[in-house]
Amino acid sequence: MPSVAVVGASSAQEKYGNKAVRAYLRRGWTVYPVNPTEQTIEGLRVYKTIAELPDGVERFTVYVPPEIGLTLLDAIKAKHPKELFINPGAESDELIARAEALGLDPIQACSIVEIGERP
Repeated sequence: MPSVAVVGASSAQEKYGNKAVRAYLRRGWTVYPVNPTEQTIEGLRVYKTIAELPDGVERFTVYVPPEIGLTLLDAIKAKHPKELFINPGAESDELIARAEALGLDPIQACSIVEIGERP
């Protein structure tokens, strides 16, 4: 079963960070919500930091503003993900350049659409 860390997951169902959690769950993925202030999202334990995540998470999908995402790239790199999705609204030229400099090969696309769902 593939795994995904949803960075910027939310308990508010109208937010894309929550829509992503639900979409990945529907598709059978193991989902790791990441949010520093939430306790549970859609019944799942929330990880306060990226460092708390277990090793081996295959995909990271980012739903935070670019200035926050920029501060998280080193932690994401340390987890050695196979894929990094930077969703619409989470991107900036600086963030993409830094991700590329770290060798993360960011994918600028909606990760919900990529798994065959509609947000």
